[in-house]
Amino acid sequence: MKQKRLLSMLVLIMIVSTVLAACGSNNEGKGATNKGSNATNETPVKTKDQVLHINMSAEPPTFDPGQAQDSQANTALKLMYEGLVRMDESGKEIPAAAESWEISPDGLQYKFNLRKDAVWSNGDPVTANDFVFAWQRVLDPATAPAPPYAYQLGYIKNANAYNAEEITDFSQVGIKAADEYTLEVTLEDPTPYFLGLTSFYTYYPVHSSVKDDIAWATDVKSMITNGAYTLSNWTAGQKLVFTKNDKYWDNASIKLSKIEASLVDSGASELSSYKSGQLDYAGAPNGEIPSDAIPTVKKELPNEFDIKGIASTYYYEFNVTEKPFDNAKIRKAFAMAISRQDIVDKVTLGGQIPAFGFVPPGIKGKEDEFRNEYKDDFFQENMEEAKKLLAEGMSEEGYTTLPEVTLIYNSSESHKKIALAVADMWSKNLGIDVKTENLEWGVFLDTRQNLNYQVARSGWSPDYNDPMSFIDLWKTGSGNNDTGFSNAEYDQLVKDALASQDNNVRMESMAKAEKILIEDEQVLMPIYYYTNVSLTKEKVKGISIDYSGAVDFSRAYIE
Repeated sequence: MKQKRLLSMLVLIMIVSTVLAACGSNNEGKGATNKGSNATNETPVKTKDQVLHINMSAEPPTFDPGQAQDSQANTALKLMYEGLVRMDESGKEIPAAAESWEISPDGLQYKFNLRKDAVWSNGDPVTANDFVFAWQRVLDPATAPAPPYAYQLGYIKNANAYNAEEITDFSQVGIKAADEYTLEVTLEDPTPYFLGLTSFYTYYPVHSSVKDDIAWATDVKSMITNGAYTLSNWTAGQKLVFTKNDKYWDNASIKLSKIEASLVDSGASELSSYKSGQLDYAGAPNGEIPSDAIPTVKKELPNEFDIKGIASTYYYEFNVTEKPFDNAKIRKAFAMAISRQDIVDKVTLGGQIPAFGFVPPGIKGKEDEFRNEYKDDFFQENMEEAKKLLAEGMSEEGYTTLPEVTLIYNSSESHKKIALAVADMWSKNLGIDVKTENLEWGVFLDTRQNLNYQVARSGWSPDYNDPMSFIDLWKTGSGNNDTGFSNAEYDQLVKDALASQDNNVRMESMAKAEKILIEDEQVLMPIYYYTNVSLTKEKVKGISIDYSGAVDFSRAYIE
């Protein structure tokens, strides 16, 4: 997921981190009841001709919430669907499909009271059974392809056991529709960020009509949604049009009549379209401003330019099942043999911070940020040591020369520039020629997931504000673990952190797990912590970009 980060914004993130999503909210704590609703008392802006023009750079690989796993789908689905809660601009959980909720004193039971005025885009009521159906569909081992985020429902009692076919009776899973408008959820262990998780797309409801229609998410006419907008037009590879859903329960607060998204994967073209007035918003997370244009744009359009530090990480991942990267010393050599400072100073130019760990700044820890409490000093850039480790690894594998190495990345000018810079550093510092290969977004994801690569570009944004969002995806069998990495000690540390109610124990376990991932095994090669660089026309208001870099256009409007 494409994001970037700015050193000067660290202080700001530290200030606001106490009000960010997940890890619990004081006024929705154990035993608390929340009975508000989204604010609708603002004076509505005239919706006629309220059309926002954006660029998403690549087509979402899916419009199925149960199959989604990337930032493109996240942006689209956030417009089309609504979970039990949604996040406001500060990252706080506010009522959405659920108008209120109650949490038991032990933190294990959640009772969600669904609003009775929420309906699907075809007019059917949104009920508790729609959530049960959607969540069961994600967990069902028969669902094909297997939902990559099924593990995000693993906080629910017996969810993992059902997904692993250890139990076959779904009634034993802690998901119940007590009545049409009451959803009851029982967790395995107290999970302080669970409420915030219900705003995540894997937790969105799905209309029951999709049960017998395997192609429903490929046809605009068969997409029945419950969010603020419907997907009204989809011209493959060219354009997406989202139209205001007049049946949405809170449609009075939705001010745009349409959001039109082009699908152009050229940052230069995106910037040109913005300057010519064809786009109202340009840049991350779904598009990009060419890095070499950033200094000029910042000077030319100071009132429209924005750069924001976000809690996300840009990295390369190794396929640990593919030669020569099945050898940890070789992986370490590659990770040590680049200059991250040169990349952020000379290539990306967006104020990113060199990364030597996976969990970024801005993520909560015990009392402070996790990254302040546990330093990212797992390895150092050291060209001589890298050469030594490479020689040792080659000797262990019986290589006189390395097998051909290919680095893959998805279509993007910035990804290409970084890949070429890294490949050049590897050539100069290790004497290795590396082939770089550009793949279209959907093909790129399939290639990574099927382990048909050696080194691949990647990025990760948190799904909630806790280190676990970065740690649990590398568990054995995780739907987002596309490195082939499997480590019993790592898996146990994740399990310990998930089971503990002691925040100190949780953080210590996750810190040890990160050490295994980066220092011991070097499964990943962190490059930098992101910033979000964007341009927004001064007439546009209400676009929200959260601490993770995710963007929400649903409450935007033209002034």
